[in-house]
Amino acid sequence: MAHLARVKVRLGFVNSFGEQKGVDSLIVTDMIALARNHAMSEAVLLSGDEDLRVGVQQAQEFGVRVHLLGIRPSRGSQSLFLLQEADSTHEWSSDDLAPFLSCKPEIAVVPAMAPVAAVPAPEAAAVAAAAPLQPAALVAPPPLEPLLVPDPLVDIASALAREIPAAELEALTESIRQSGQIPREFDGRLLAEGGRALRARLDAAQKKEVRNAFLKACERRFAEAEQDAARDVAAKPEAP
Repeated sequence: MAHLARVKVRLGFVNSFGEQKGVDSLIVTDMIALARNHAMSEAVLLSGDEDLRVGVQQAQEFGVRVHLLGIRPSRGSQSLFLLQEADSTHEWSSDDLAPFLSCKPEIAVVPAMAPVAAVPAPEAAAVAAAAPLQPAALVAPPPLEPLLVPDPLVDIASALAREIPAAELEALTESIRQSGQIPREFDGRLLAEGGRALRARLDAAQKKEVRNAFLKACERRFAEAEQDAARDVAAKPEAP
């Protein structure tokens, strides 16, 4: 791609955890420099990271219109503040991408057939029927699986949910349900504060569970807010 005409590739670096870093700052720097030098009037930004918001703001101050683009479903992974900052927002579907990209079809895995037990002969069946039934051995129930989310992670998810204004809870929970993703400004805090609480990087199971705990906490707060609003309406005296 770097050899294509009028294409500039900016590469960051990969840290010891295999995460790409440094690209956001390069995008922000390019946006500010191109806007200051009047080298662009429109910018199309395909991202959702809130760290790019400062670049959007600076480019807009130089008169550049910034259009935020996402690939459906993108609303759950794009920062709410970045969506508000952009001059316009667009979401491409798979049909929009079909002329340029194609998905490799998944290979269906056919499960192996379980071995079929041989049908007993009539004589063996008669002997089995005549044999006295033996009492079934008592099987101990399997032990309960421990919760994957330690209490500190649940507390962190609940505390973060309490910081969200009540007016934004409905839109946030609906966005998470539809996309299956938590906005990055909240997800990053969940993972960072959870890692500090456990003094270790969260594994995949812990990440999944703490995200579920955050969604449940938001849903619980939204339900409580609706109940409080209903009580306020019921307690409000009627005008004479």
